[in-house]
Amino acid sequence: MSRVLLLIPVASYRAADFLAAADKLAVEVVVASDRDLVLGDLGGAQGVALDFADVPAAVRRIAVMASNAPFDAVVNVDDAGAELAAAIATELGLAQNRPEAARNARDKYLFRQSIAAAGLPGPAFRLISIHDDIARLAGEVAYPCVVKPLTLAMSRGVIRCNDAGEFEAAVPRIARILAREDADTPGRAGDHLLVEDYVPGREYALEGLISRGRLHALAIFDKPDPLEGPFFEETIYVNPAPIDDAGRARIVAGTQAAIEAVGLIDGPVHVDLRVDGDAVVVLELDARSIGGHCGRSLRFPGEMRLEEVILRHATGKGDGAVEALAGGVMMIPIPATGVLRAICGQAAAEAVDGIVGLSFPIPLGQPVETLPEGGRYLGFIIAHGDTAPAVVASLRAAHAALEFEIEA
Repeated sequence: MSRVLLLIPVASYRAADFLAAADKLAVEVVVASDRDLVLGDLGGAQGVALDFADVPAAVRRIAVMASNAPFDAVVNVDDAGAELAAAIATELGLAQNRPEAARNARDKYLFRQSIAAAGLPGPAFRLISIHDDIARLAGEVAYPCVVKPLTLAMSRGVIRCNDAGEFEAAVPRIARILAREDADTPGRAGDHLLVEDYVPGREYALEGLISRGRLHALAIFDKPDPLEGPFFEETIYVNPAPIDDAGRARIVAGTQAAIEAVGLIDGPVHVDLRVDGDAVVVLELDARSIGGHCGRSLRFPGEMRLEEVILRHATGKGDGAVEALAGGVMMIPIPATGVLRAICGQAAAEAVDGIVGLSFPIPLGQPVETLPEGGRYLGFIIAHGDTAPAVVASLRAAHAALEFEIEA
């Protein structure tokens, strides 16, 4: 029986899906979390709490565990565990990315430097400090630009600025987000920002697996709702994207080049990119699979789910050379800041043709925030169908059936 170390932060929604896949494959899983385990029922899996920020100590602890019962693979689920997973795998001599490659992917400034050094298409960019003379910087940058934190996910803290006034307002606003306890931005990420030229074009996401440095594209998602700012709240992902074979080949080739520039060699990858004509610009590249409950939108031949594909690859039972069937997800946006009091219309939404799942991870009575401050979605709507347009129609109809009561 294969034995896998699974790195899942407590805040992740994905533990149950990975544990179900492990059970189906008869894979023994040890769940490593970033705090005392409150993941609920681990289905008999062993659990261990690690300090993800103290990489040397975490590596030593896992090395001791592995000396008694070796691991066959290390699988990372979230941005926070990418570098640690790479360090553990390197210590244990397992196929994985090197820590510096995981760092290059997670840190948006290091990623942009890697892309530029490789001569790949990308926006002009610069690193700034929140302590710099912001009024002076506002006169130096080109507009429109995008200001973003170095490590936060889900478009949190990402703001488009069209002029100097918007820039001067955006920087302190993002600084306040970084100062929050829930931001978890240690070191340079706590007081530095990336400023880059706004990249036009239609936005897509690629979900893939890397095997010996080569990319296998599992799905190319279209993002049919425009993402033009000032904030970049993602809503619908639908696969397959409405692109021809040549367009798909350009996206895969552009992603492969970015992977090589960063230095990733193995494991899941989630990529956001923009296409303008024939130009493909990779915006961000994460050494992990898609987050939240979005992976539930992906289904593969043989009734496989994304987590099963990932574990098959990690344990040598498959190379990831499969392609997802039509499906999509709506990440339900938060329309107002306040306290979530009620969710109505769930039965009507579930009854929409093509809808296969609804999930609302935020309990009633909890505060919710709009972007750019917020870092969560109200929930997820999952749809499957025969075609991508049918999936999008199902998602929009289900969303229209829902009503959210948010008390200011």
